[in-house]
Amino acid sequence: MPKSFPQADVAAAVGAAPVRWELVTGGGYGTNSAHWRVELDDGRWAFVKVALDGASAGWLRDEHRVYTGVSGAFMPDLLGWHDDDTTLLAIEDLSSARWPPPWRSGDAEAVLATLELVAATPPPAGIPKLDDLREWLNGWELVAADPEPFLSTGLASREWLDVALPRLREAAAECELSGDALLHLDVRSDNLCLREGGAVLVDWNLARVGNSLADIVAWLPSLRLEGGPEPWELVPDSRGIAALIVGFFAGRAGLPPPPTAPTVREFQLRQAKVALPWAARELGLSFPR
Repeated sequence: MPKSFPQADVAAAVGAAPVRWELVTGGGYGTNSAHWRVELDDGRWAFVKVALDGASAGWLRDEHRVYTGVSGAFMPDLLGWHDDDTTLLAIEDLSSARWPPPWRSGDAEAVLATLELVAATPPPAGIPKLDDLREWLNGWELVAADPEPFLSTGLASREWLDVALPRLREAAAECELSGDALLHLDVRSDNLCLREGGAVLVDWNLARVGNSLADIVAWLPSLRLEGGPEPWELVPDSRGIAALIVGFFAGRAGLPPPPTAPTVREFQLRQAKVALPWAARELGLSFPR
């Protein structure tokens, strides 16, 4: 259950008194922070994220580092920050923007154009490298250690996995992740909205520096689930990154869900069903069966 609304801490963070607030539920796939939409006495509206434990406080600190070091039309305005007994981040309220789905004509292109701007933006100091996440992302090593959770999902047969796993592991281990581009690394519809001028991205706690292609590849399976094109139509050659990303989904989809994200395994499974044929196609493997 979320903590009660930290009225005094929000006032101190944003420099105005809250006069009305409502708890925001839904969206995302589990979190351990409370989200509030807040009206302030100076006429502004804010979206406030309040950490509920030490881990979520750390994520907010990571996100705050990006908000203080990056500016651009793709960033919400930072309204305030508080990190004492309570850790909270306040940004502009974006509820008047359009949050897909549905995706309209030109929306996917607007997101791709925005990701180009993100990649061209100098990353702030202290943002970790994407390559440092390879071991965490590469779920094929989890599958190699214990294939039963993967096989329980029905994504593919044991016979297919026996043939495909060595190639998937190789691609995930060797794909190029290094680079100097700023990455959001959690691009999906609940983390972006559209308004005049392009897309705006929220939830920056996973920001990394690396190969800009990774942001696009990680986004496309969820776009396809919401009516978008097949991933390979937008990225004909991911240069092995698709194998890495689908490994993240496929290596976890059959595991028990974490307490703070009860629906995340179902979403990972749905993305894996899109991304596994993509990776297989790219690597010259047979269609998963």
